[in-house]
Amino acid sequence: MAELFEYALVRVVPRVERGECMNVGVLLWCQGAGYLELRCLLDGDRLAALDPFLDLGAVRTHLDALHKVCVGGPAAGAAGVMSPGERFRWLTAPRSTVVQTSPVHTGVTADPAAELDHLVDVLVDRQRPPGGTAG
Repeated sequence: MAELFEYALVRVVPRVERGECMNVGVLLWCQGAGYLELRCLLDGDRLAALDPFLDLGAVRTHLDALHKVCVGGPAAGAAGVMSPGERFRWLTAPRSTVVQTSPVHTGVTADPAAELDHLVDVLVDRQRPPGGTAG
């Protein structure tokens, strides 16, 4: 059965004052399936093209913190005890930091995990052309 889902892109904005960004992940929440997941792909070479002085270690630490909140539990601090829906809202709240999320988008899917794979392929992974395979 198809369920409503919500998703947001996770973006790295190396120099917030310039507003340039690169998609590095997708956060997907499907209440009907009880599914909340974050998937990130960090391409250091592409980020260096935007800002060669970007601290990739700090970006990885920030992405790891987002993942902990997504999973929930004590490792995520106070946000870890929230419900999955509350954690999604907390993770997608607007921020003026190097790691940000896009506005929330919606769709319908029968398979949230497959939808997340598809969104990452189309919106984040630049190893192959959009909508097809390399070669």
